Amino acid sequence: MIKGFRVKDNSIDELKKITSNEHFLELLHELGHCDENAQRQKIEEINEIIEEMNKEEFISIFTNELFDKIHQMIEKKTLSLESAIFLLKHVGYYKMLKKILLYTFDDSSLSKRMKEMMIDENEKKEDKDERLLVDLCECYASFRSYFPKELRSIIVPCLLKPASSKKRNEETQKEVEMELLALSNVNKYLKMDKELYLNEIKEIIQYHQKHRNMTRLAYLFPWEFLTNRFYCDNSLEDVIVNELHFAREAAREVKELTRCVKWKRKEEENEKRRKETKEEITLMRWLDTTDNFFFSCTLWNEDFAEIVGRIAQLVRASKANHRGIHNQFIYTFANAAGCDYVNIGAFLKEGATDLILEELQQPTLEDEAMCDCLRFFMNISRLSTDKKFFEMEEAKRKATKRKVFKKMEEEGYEDTITTFNEMVYFIREKYHFRLPLNISDYFANG
Repeated sequence: MIKGFRVKDNSIDELKKITSNEHFLELLHELGHCDENAQRQKIEEINEIIEEMNKEEFISIFTNELFDKIHQMIEKKTLSLESAIFLLKHVGYYKMLKKILLYTFDDSSLSKRMKEMMIDENEKKEDKDERLLVDLCECYASFRSYFPKELRSIIVPCLLKPASSKKRNEETQKEVEMELLALSNVNKYLKMDKELYLNEIKEIIQYHQKHRNMTRLAYLFPWEFLTNRFYCDNSLEDVIVNELHFAREAAREVKELTRCVKWKRKEEENEKRRKETKEEITLMRWLDTTDNFFFSCTLWNEDFAEIVGRIAQLVRASKANHRGIHNQFIYTFANAAGCDYVNIGAFLKEGATDLILEELQQPTLEDEAMCDCLRFFMNISRLSTDKKFFEMEEAKRKATKRKVFKKMEEEGYEDTITTFNEMVYFIREKYHFRLPLNISDYFANG
């Protein structure tokens, strides 16, 4: 360091970013000047760099030009197809695991080449290389969530087939996890014939429910894929709720994962710089998947009350150490309360209402989380006035409503409630939320 010159923390981060990016590009260049064994070793080193990248670093590296360069190396045979697939599978896995939005692959020459290869390999009558076809489908689906209809009938069955195998060892467990993660990346707006996937997905989920033959993360991905399909096809609801028991399974997984995570951390540890464990990543994705389901849910049973309770327990456990889980749970509960068929008594019984009220009292609550808290109570208020609620036994209905009043009027919430009332008009105008006419009934200063 130059005497009298002090490097700021963000400058150090920038230097680190430049160093890791340059190291990555240097290794990629070296791949073109060594044999396949040496390529494999260098790709393993590249993969270690990828695992340490944050989203910004990842996006800055994987440009359209980089994918074109990889394609050129394959064409010139300076990078073997096997080595390229080994690299791309790992890159795609971490891109999806970290939920990084990346569109640079879509129009690259590599994307076009892989599409042609998949179609050609699939059309072969003899000497079809099934493993190559699966690898190509996995790579392509990892980078593209939206793809044409002609590829859906190739990619979806291709990724489901090896995952349906009952034989498992450590190596195949990892392969299945990667294949199912690629499958879960398929865009939820893509309409798809159930014949392509439903029987296989059911078999994978039900076999795991009986034998527990997959990793926790791998088990989550068929659910992600299925709940994404539910977005465009409500006919899946009976299968998801009554046949596969989504809410019961989600509650069990959240419960077990909550126990696995070491929540206590050193106070000085920076959450943004801390590397999330696989258990934390899986928990966040279960919250996302639950939210996906609640968005279109029209059925309600006791299993749903259980998942509300398990999420509430998760939030209690992670309260001091994981802001991401807190913000996601608020969003999920706000959406769940927006379901017309939800039982609002479950939110009271399982402690969800208490948690949202506690969040409203936080001095550092982010604007988006604040809006989700308010949206939760708007939805609860709307539900308490609908026909279904009034069809409840009157004594039970009045008792439930009294509990809402009591919780909202407890000491310490008056200022929040007043602010909420003042903000209602603004929120309705800005975010177009439908508010019930009698929403002020629920606030002390209405």
